[in-house]
Amino acid sequence: MADETRNIATNRRARHEYEVLATIEAGLVLRGTEVKSLRDSQVTFKDSYATIRNAEAWLLGCHINPYSHGTDANHDPERDRKLLLHRREVARLTGKIAERGLTLVPLRLYFKNGRAKVELGLARGRKLHDKRSALREREVRREMDKAARAGRRGEW
Repeated sequence: MADETRNIATNRRARHEYEVLATIEAGLVLRGTEVKSLRDSQVTFKDSYATIRNAEAWLLGCHINPYSHGTDANHDPERDRKLLLHRREVARLTGKIAERGLTLVPLRLYFKNGRAKVELGLARGRKLHDKRSALREREVRREMDKAARAGRRGEW
């Protein structure tokens, strides 16, 4: 049986703001109305990050809109959400985050076999000149691909 994944949201800004060194998949502890909002892709990653608190991983600043058909038992959109990781993964991440300049950034949120997962990136912040060089490299790669496609079609 193949793993069935369905993207909910991607944090495109994270790849621009940070240099991602490694990625980790983690489960999320959610309430029922949060799952329903995720199925409608009602999530915002702006200024969200993950941290380790009391030997547990937490996702902070991730905004999941209240469910439109929910009652007064709807969830708090800005609440801290617990991440499900193995103890050894949490211990390894604690050591990595203790290094200067490393942080855990959510890269994408998706359903895998019906369960909500978040892909975390162990990342280092980029300086302004690094962002510019990354944009320049991407533009050069795009131009080269465009020229290669034109060459294959015989449009030299």
